[in-house]
Amino acid sequence: MMVARSRHYGSPKFMTTFLAAGLVIVGCGLFCPSTGWAESLGGSPLLSIDLNQSSDTGDMSVVLQVFLLLTVLSIAPAILIMLTSFTRIAIVLSVLRRAIGTQAMPPNQVILGLSLFLTFFIMSPVWERVNEDALQPYLEKQISQQQALEKALTPLRSFMIKQTREKDLALLVEISKSSRPKNVEEVATTVLIPAFILSELKTAFQISFMLYVPFLVIDMVVASVLLSMGMMMLPPIMISLPFKLMLFVLADGWYLIVGSLVKSFG
Repeated sequence: MMVARSRHYGSPKFMTTFLAAGLVIVGCGLFCPSTGWAESLGGSPLLSIDLNQSSDTGDMSVVLQVFLLLTVLSIAPAILIMLTSFTRIAIVLSVLRRAIGTQAMPPNQVILGLSLFLTFFIMSPVWERVNEDALQPYLEKQISQQQALEKALTPLRSFMIKQTREKDLALLVEISKSSRPKNVEEVATTVLIPAFILSELKTAFQISFMLYVPFLVIDMVVASVLLSMGMMMLPPIMISLPFKLMLFVLADGWYLIVGSLVKSFG
């Protein structure tokens, strides 16, 4: 009896009837007069959305500020990844893990966390200038929004210009078909950002290649020794991994790599 009842409840006919009843109830709630509901709730609705135009321009400016703030927060991850040192650090650490051959050690959370905090450390002088020159004066109503944005872009542009290659910058200027700037300060921000990203990718892969070579040599030596001994069924990674870890620890690898990455942004 219970099985038959559960089958009846799960049948397509029952589900169709249930959905139709739900739609009817929702439609009545939306389109029927709500005076009875308001009276039963003491004359005040639970939720009221006023779409009338406000005569106060200050209220509209606050709404626009909130909208702009939400927009900036939505693109904040892209700003953090693409306009800072995060890209170079994350790529180098990921390639280093693959070169050692530990697969998932350190985990992705550790690599991303280390990259994030190193980014905060490297970008702290830039963010301090943004706070002193743009954010604090704007909060104290000493400068306008446009002036705050221009002052905030100045230290960030200086950081990107130092890390951008002239070749990549010339390529983006040519692709944009804009007039040739007289100096770097005249380069548009929309041109500088992709040029900076290209330079960061190239630098990251160059550093990764230099890190990969010593571990590749160890793999080749171990594979040659195993082949000469006739141990072809034994995976070389099982033998080379302890040697690569020993080399990395004896050379104090984390100290050298982190120090080199931070100093590369000097």
